[in-house]
Amino acid sequence: MGQDPIAPPAQPAPRSSDRHDTSLAGSAGAHPRSADQPNTGAGRKAPAGPNPSASPEAAVNPEAAANPAAGEAHPSVCRTRGTTAIGRTRLYRSGALVEEGFPIEEISTRLEEDGTVVWLDLASPSEADLETITEEFSLDPLAVEDAVAAHERPKLDRYPDHLFLNLYAAYVDHRTMDLATSEIAAFVTPRALITVRKDDRFDADQLTALWDENVDLGRSGVGFLLHGLLDLVVDSHFSAVQALDDELEALEDHLFDTQGSGGIDVPRRSFDVRKSLVRLRRVVLPMRELVNTLMRRHLGVVDDTMTPYYQDVYDHVLRATEWTEGLRDFVTTILETHLTIQGNRLNETMKKLTSWAAIIAVPTAVTGFFGQNVPYPGFQKAVGFYASVAIMIGIGLGLYASFKRRGWL
Repeated sequence: MGQDPIAPPAQPAPRSSDRHDTSLAGSAGAHPRSADQPNTGAGRKAPAGPNPSASPEAAVNPEAAANPAAGEAHPSVCRTRGTTAIGRTRLYRSGALVEEGFPIEEISTRLEEDGTVVWLDLASPSEADLETITEEFSLDPLAVEDAVAAHERPKLDRYPDHLFLNLYAAYVDHRTMDLATSEIAAFVTPRALITVRKDDRFDADQLTALWDENVDLGRSGVGFLLHGLLDLVVDSHFSAVQALDDELEALEDHLFDTQGSGGIDVPRRSFDVRKSLVRLRRVVLPMRELVNTLMRRHLGVVDDTMTPYYQDVYDHVLRATEWTEGLRDFVTTILETHLTIQGNRLNETMKKLTSWAAIIAVPTAVTGFFGQNVPYPGFQKAVGFYASVAIMIGIGLGLYASFKRRGWL
């Protein structure tokens, strides 16, 4: 399972790069679409839901889970590499894919041609691996440090020659409702998108397939490539919140199950969902400011062609944020309703126990009276016996009828 991105072992001292952090910039722009409005994003497809019995890793990339080397067969994987990390490369010229899988060392040669844009992906790289591209793309050392370090918060930092993004894709294990996250760092330069995946849960093959489905947008360069990355990340957020919503609806159905909860521990399950929602909120909420900042004209990332598609992603980010907030209130309501129902059922049980105790007390009182060792009317006579039995049956039936009429029995 992925690491919690918001729980680092220690809080580092503020660095000079913090002045470039724009992830807290004011929100502006679009209004969220309603949940039933159809998706209009080009090439956007609902991601396939993971197998409920499978782990998050298998749910994201079943082929890679069955065969770890399957991902290395993709054409974009570098055939020869000078890094310990698995690299993927793609070259676009005038919006068209012209080459992929070329060595990382040849990127500078490819960029000498006019109208070319490069995508470079590194899976779990070391600091030494990133040093090979730091000078090539004039990457800031602080940004490179953040790209290697784990548990960085979702953010967008601006540097003189590039942008640095940190994102988290999210996946839910349908069996345990645990949330796994996949941390992705990205460097955005005028002619290159460099992605750094810190684990194998995020499927790079799905990313390249999304680009291939929207080749008509390739002329937008890096903005087109970055849109595909954001689109997949936000889709993973939607899939995660949808899975948690489905689980809460199932728990809601069990609340009023008079025959029990079908072996489901509603409070424990609700707590697990709430814990996952808290973690999901930490990776979803900052995306609103991140995407909103990318859409600003002065950054030069989004052109007029890509503006509607980034607006679509931004709308989905807002919807995912609102959905997550709504589910947090929903799970609280489920827990409170469960406690209320349990209290009501306890009251009904106490009514029944009290009623039967009152009925049983009548024979006890009558037999105690007739068991006295002093003479009384009917003492040591058959009529006394019949009278005591009649009194017990009469009062007992009267109490039963009274309690039944009041709904206690």
